[in-house]
Amino acid sequence: MIEATGLTKHYGRTVAVDNLSFTVGEGRVTGFLGPNGAGKSTTMRMILGLDSPTSGDVRIDGQHYRDLHQPLRTVGALLDAKWVHPNRSARAHLRWLAAATKLPRSRIDQVLDLVGLGAVANKNAGGFSLGMSQRLGIAAALLGDPRVLLFDEPVNGLDPEGILWIRKFMHQLADEGRTVFVSSHLLSEMAQTAQDLVVIGRGKLIYQGTVDEFIANATESTVLVRSPTLEKLGEHLLAAGAGISDDGDALRVSGMDSAAIGELAATRQIVLHELSPQVGSLEQAFIHLTGDTVEYRTEEPALGTTEEGPTA
Repeated sequence: MIEATGLTKHYGRTVAVDNLSFTVGEGRVTGFLGPNGAGKSTTMRMILGLDSPTSGDVRIDGQHYRDLHQPLRTVGALLDAKWVHPNRSARAHLRWLAAATKLPRSRIDQVLDLVGLGAVANKNAGGFSLGMSQRLGIAAALLGDPRVLLFDEPVNGLDPEGILWIRKFMHQLADEGRTVFVSSHLLSEMAQTAQDLVVIGRGKLIYQGTVDEFIANATESTVLVRSPTLEKLGEHLLAAGAGISDDGDALRVSGMDSAAIGELAATRQIVLHELSPQVGSLEQAFIHLTGDTVEYRTEEPALGTTEEGPTA
C-alpha cells in the first residue's frame, strides 16, 4: 500500500505538488493521471525517496522508502526505461543490480523470461528498441519480487501486442495481491488497465476512486434509440420528462435509462429497432475534470483556414 498525506514539493517559488493526499491499495491496478506538468513524476520520485518533500509524508507499507531494509524486496519501479549502461547485456544489467542490492542471481533468468527477453538476454541493451528497454525496466522492477510496483509510462514504445501483454501482466500482478501504481498518457489504454484512479492537476488532488465512478460523475450517460416512429416516440419521451436530441435517424435520450425507455415504448406499442446505452469515455471525463489545470492550451483552427491564411 502507498499512503501520501499532505505531500508538498516546492522548487523555489514553483509549487510542483500541493498538499496531496491519496492511498493506493493492494490487489488493484491504480492509474495515476494528470495533464503535463501536473506533478506526477515529482510525486513518484518522492514516493521512491529520490526527492524529499517540502512538507507532508509518503509511506510504502507503513514505512518511508529510506527506512526499508532491502528496498527492492518491497517496491520495484520503472521510471526511466533507458536507465541502463548501453554496453551491458540485459542479463549483465540485472546481475549488477542483483549484486548491488543483495538479491539472488537465480531470480535474473526468471524475470527475463517473465517479460519475454529470455532470447535476447545476452545482447547489449544499447541496441534495444524502446519497447525492449521498457521490458528490461519492468524486469528490473520485478527482480526483488516486491509487493509494491510503480510504473511511469510503461507502454511507451510497445507495439499493440506488447501493450496487450503489459495490460494482462499488470492485472496478473494485482491478482497476486500486489499494489500496482501506473502513470500513463494513453487514456484509452488506461481505461482498460486501471481499476482505480488518482487524478491530479497543478499538484492538487482532483479525484480518487474507481474508473467507473470517475466516468459516471464527469460525463452524461445517454441512450441511443432507433424506431420507425421516432416523432411519436419523442413526444412520449418528452411528456415523461426525458431530454431528447436528434441524432440523424435516431434519438439520443437523457434522464431516462434504457429499461424505462423500453417499458414506455412497450406500453405505447411503439416498435424499437435499437436501444443502446451510451456511456462516456475516460478521455471525455479526464478532459472535463482537468481542463482548468492544463498548463498550455491551444485554440482549435478555424475551418477553411491554414497557418498561411484562408483556403479556397
